[in-house]
Amino acid sequence: MQITVKRLYKTDTSTIGELLIDGVFECFTLEDAERKVKIKAETAIPKGSYKVIINESNRFKRLLPLLLNVPDFEGVRIHSGNSNHDTEGCILVGQTMNKNYIGQSRKAFDKLFKKMQAAKDITLTILS
Repeated sequence: MQITVKRLYKTDTSTIGELLIDGVFECFTLEDAERKVKIKAETAIPKGSYKVIINESNRFKRLLPLLLNVPDFEGVRIHSGNSNHDTEGCILVGQTMNKNYIGQSRKAFDKLFKKMQAAKDITLTILS
């Protein structure tokens, strides 16, 4: 499975994008703001391609997608949430979007996660 996150709208606090699976739109994304200098828990991960696995999150106490080998970041996951207050470098997903906000996040995550669990190999590429 090839997941692509296209970052579309950037503000001082967040970045809204769209998530595609094998080139087909799946949902919207919300990340922290892109910054030239990393600020812990307030900065989007670097553009690039990352292998994704599904494993147990100690923080969330459930299975979640984990991006591997993200430079200068640890524990970057894909999960539900609505604003930059819900992410510390992770990628949030939602079915609706507005400035600095995504909605219907749990519905979007559940649909996406089911597809990810069925995949054998997952790569996620972030584009700006």
